[in-house]
Amino acid sequence: MRAVQAWQDKVRERVYDIAFKPDGSQLIIAAGLRVLVCDAAEGTIIQPLKGHKDTVYCVAYAKDGKRFASGSADKSIIIWTSKLEGILKYTHNDAIQCVAYNPVTHQLASCSSGDFGLWSPEQKSVNKQKVSSKITCCGWTNDGQYLALGMMNGVVSICNKNGEEKVKIERPGGSSSPIWSIAWNPSKDEHNDMLAVADWGQKLSFYQLSGKQIGKDRTLTYDPCCVSFFSKGEYIVMGGADKQVSLYTKDGVRLGTIGEQNSWVWTCRVKPDSNFVVLGCQDGTIACYQLIFSTVHGLYKDRYAYRDSMTDVIVQHLITEKKVRIKCRELVKKIAIYRNRLAIQLPEKILIYELFSDDSYDMHYRIKEKICRKFECNLLVVCSQHIILCQEKRLQCLSFTSIREKEWVMESLIRYIKVIGGPPGREGLLVGLKNGAILKIFVDNPFPITLLKLSTSVRCLDMSASRNKLAVVDEHNTLLVYAINSKELLFQEPNANSVAWNTQCEDMLCFSGNGYLNIKASNFPVHQQKMQGFMVGYNGSKIFCLHVYSMSAVEVPQSAPMYQYLERKMFKEAYQIACLGVTDSDWRDLATEALEGLDFDTAKKAFIRIRDLRYLELINSIEERKKRGENDNELFLADVFAFQGKFHEAAKLYKRNGHESRALSMYSDLRMFEYAKEFVGATDPKSTRMLMTKQADWAKSSKEPRAAAEMYLSAGEHLKAIDIIGEHGWADMLIDIARRLDKAEREPLAKCALHFKRLKHHGYASETYSKMGDLKALLDLHVETRHWEEAFSLVEKHPQFKYDVFVPYAQWLAENDRFEEAQKAFHKAGRQTEAVKVLEQLTHNAVVENRFNDAGYYYWMLSMQCLDIARESEDQRVEMLKKFERFQHLAELYHVYRSIQRYTDEPFSSHMPETLFNICRFLLNNLTKDIPPGVSKVNTLYALAKQSRKLGAYKLARYSYEKLQELHVPSRFLESIELGSLTIRSKPFHDSEDLIEGMMCYRCSTNNPLLNNQGSVCINCRQPFIYSASSYEVLPLVQFYLEEGISDEEALSLIDLEVPHADQREARGQGLDHGEPQSLRIDDGLDDEDEDPFTAKMSFEQGGSTFVPVKVSRSVLRSMSRRDVLIKRWPRPLKWEYFRSLLPDVSITMCPTCFKMFHSEDYELLVLQHNCCPYCRRPIDEPN
Repeated sequence: MRAVQAWQDKVRERVYDIAFKPDGSQLIIAAGLRVLVCDAAEGTIIQPLKGHKDTVYCVAYAKDGKRFASGSADKSIIIWTSKLEGILKYTHNDAIQCVAYNPVTHQLASCSSGDFGLWSPEQKSVNKQKVSSKITCCGWTNDGQYLALGMMNGVVSICNKNGEEKVKIERPGGSSSPIWSIAWNPSKDEHNDMLAVADWGQKLSFYQLSGKQIGKDRTLTYDPCCVSFFSKGEYIVMGGADKQVSLYTKDGVRLGTIGEQNSWVWTCRVKPDSNFVVLGCQDGTIACYQLIFSTVHGLYKDRYAYRDSMTDVIVQHLITEKKVRIKCRELVKKIAIYRNRLAIQLPEKILIYELFSDDSYDMHYRIKEKICRKFECNLLVVCSQHIILCQEKRLQCLSFTSIREKEWVMESLIRYIKVIGGPPGREGLLVGLKNGAILKIFVDNPFPITLLKLSTSVRCLDMSASRNKLAVVDEHNTLLVYAINSKELLFQEPNANSVAWNTQCEDMLCFSGNGYLNIKASNFPVHQQKMQGFMVGYNGSKIFCLHVYSMSAVEVPQSAPMYQYLERKMFKEAYQIACLGVTDSDWRDLATEALEGLDFDTAKKAFIRIRDLRYLELINSIEERKKRGENDNELFLADVFAFQGKFHEAAKLYKRNGHESRALSMYSDLRMFEYAKEFVGATDPKSTRMLMTKQADWAKSSKEPRAAAEMYLSAGEHLKAIDIIGEHGWADMLIDIARRLDKAEREPLAKCALHFKRLKHHGYASETYSKMGDLKALLDLHVETRHWEEAFSLVEKHPQFKYDVFVPYAQWLAENDRFEEAQKAFHKAGRQTEAVKVLEQLTHNAVVENRFNDAGYYYWMLSMQCLDIARESEDQRVEMLKKFERFQHLAELYHVYRSIQRYTDEPFSSHMPETLFNICRFLLNNLTKDIPPGVSKVNTLYALAKQSRKLGAYKLARYSYEKLQELHVPSRFLESIELGSLTIRSKPFHDSEDLIEGMMCYRCSTNNPLLNNQGSVCINCRQPFIYSASSYEVLPLVQFYLEEGISDEEALSLIDLEVPHADQREARGQGLDHGEPQSLRIDDGLDDEDEDPFTAKMSFEQGGSTFVPVKVSRSVLRSMSRRDVLIKRWPRPLKWEYFRSLLPDVSITMCPTCFKMFHSEDYELLVLQHNCCPYCRRPIDEPN
């Protein structure tokens, strides 16, 4: 670091304070009674400002550069504008000691001996705070939040923007060490605010905003008067009673003197964003110095060490870009680096560091030796076991223990010195002198060896890797390259300021100058490219370049020198250059040139580098042929040309060597049929034919498949043509071929049809199959494409395919959630088990989803399915009939439970109370054993209790509530049930007579209880009740059975025999048969029951525990009226069931499919509502 005086001026009065305008253009000086405004660049006074009546102690400039303030012993503050006009004046009660502008809010802090004030342009008054001691100095933090005040009693007080004290720092010296100057570090990189405090106890200390001290006190040798930071906070300048200004690091390490004066220095300030320092003295001297920071650094191969912040050394690995910082905490004067050694010269000692390990990328240094002596030297060099000090003409070699081992005195000043390697303890040094002598000195040899003697001074030197060549840059910026042994000048180049040989390639060097980087290989012309900075090393393809303070490794492709070698067919040397680092395309060019030059070894290495297997195979095959004794270089070259795409040159070479067949196969392989034909001429028909077949094959694999297909067709190769056309999906061409083909040509037709199927052209596919007469394939096509109508029409003509259509149809329906249709389709296909499976699944789903209506319907369908299986299969008959009975029973239970579920779960019911009452009773009578899944006894009893109460069956209601108490009741019913069971006790304990009469047995006229635990049979005669399938009232029907030997047909004819009386001809009733619901409509006038033989048959023994059925003989059958009889005509293997109506005036209708009985009016209403039977869902217009 050097300080150069920029200007100096002297005024009559002492200078107490200086402030820079933020842009650095002007300087405000407090000198006597005046405020001087000076030009910062030259120090000339622009204007003196008068306004104070006593000495001006302090000045400060606002950060925005719009105004500045001055404070004086006359107790006043004047605010001035940047145009040098005074705009405001205010006073304190004592002399003003210091002023400071807030860097953010531009609030002004003014401090006197007894108080401090805060003024901002928006305020009318000045906010003042009393203090206990005289304030000597003040300063704001960077964010403008806190103000620090230095006091005469040795206290630093830190206040907030409103003047309230937040932190108090008491210095150990107390009032004997008054604080004389403070400054906050302006750096934006610091995490904490850092306050520098200088006191007259001759100490410099640092504090955080919290008041915590950073590090220890730094002892000074003088009383400091002023402390000031550089703009970025990296250095401190300080002056005082020692009559000089010194430079310190931001941590307080002294670096050196800036300017010595004849009297005390009262103030020093750093110009914003620059290296200029201005100071003001007791005797009125104002001086400006420029600080020049020199670069201190060292380089060895890819390690670069340089000084940072004057006290640190950073070692940078130029390849990996890793950096390591070594903190010395003293001024670093010199740095030297060599292999694993690093030497650092400090003011009083030299430190020798070594690397932890031999790893070339290791960056961990540790101290090996300390030489605790002060040395004066111009240059410092380190070796494995020595340090070399250079002072003008003298070189001294010292061991690490500070013993001087050798000394050489030169005939002239030493300009350049460099270690060029060697065994440890015997390294060689290259030394260049001012008189042009170049010497080689070995550390263990007292005698220097003169290599060369130039006529001009040496600036830079380097020796090639093999020690055969020497490159020198002289003071005229000329590069000279000599052969060391012969001392012959090999070449010279102008405009060089530094030179370096490539450490990996003997023949290459680079030099920099005039903003260009120059690379020279062998004795070829120089290759230039632009580069800022100073070239200091050349390793492989990396050039180390120093620009200002930063060192970087520039990756330079070695393409230019490589091509220079290639032009001279020097393939081996070009390969060596390429290994240093060239682009992939350069490698390819090298490989190709070497291959054409028949240097297969170099070509092979280059192709391996770019991983080009094709050319490597070619080289391998040529090497194999060479081993076999082939040595026709022209033929090898022809193969190379063919590989490179130079086909005509290759063909000429083949022809010249008598290998026409190779040329021909090359052209045909390349589909260059026109060239091939030209080459062959019209002479050889065999070759022409071969060309034609190859052309056809090429057409197939080429990008013109349509042309290829046409060629195959014309050649009669139908199958190949069809493959190509089908692959590309040209259906129009394909159908033309299919129509042209004869139906006997089944293979090509089948291929066409397959392609149509794949291309989804089903019409064309079916046309092709029809032409072939392949019905099975056609049917499969319809099934595959879901064209069910066409499939069904085919099955009608060819029933043998029924199974092939209906099974996939049923599966498709099932997949599309059309299960009922699927079940029917399985049924049609004769797949009963699948049909049953589908139904069982449907039934299960319906129960799980509480669709009890559907569940009933599916169970009914299941039962009918079981009946079908029983009819067809002798083996399963018994089992299936059992299932039929069970499913019929379940169907009825679910059918009725649907109404109860709707009543309990939905807000409104469409049923009359009587119907619901009957349904609940019917269900409970039939739930004697197992309860089917989904059916809730709670819901049933709850519904029954509610309806019984409505209809007056109080006893039954009470019974229902009691039963409910035994069951687990859902919470939503709890309150209602508890209330109901309480209130029902207020009702009489009997049921309504009307309801009991409704349960009369039509066989024995017994009144049955409303609930019967024996099921739906009479408690007296055990005759089963026949219920209406809508209202569930008991119908006036009695089932009767035929005596042995009477067949169904005979019974039917006997009943039909009955000859009506003359007065009955008008009767409205008639028994409808076959397909229409059977209805009984008997006129009120008929009353022949007195002589009815059937009534006699109904009598039975009272109290019999077993059921005695009504059996009728032929005579009884003959006496019956057809209109009074209802017949359930079950299909085989079931028997028909016969019922006789005992109240002919009650009109009853029976569904001909499910044989459920209804009151005729109910049935007609339900059929109108649903357009089908409510139970079996048979459409009303469907024939049975």
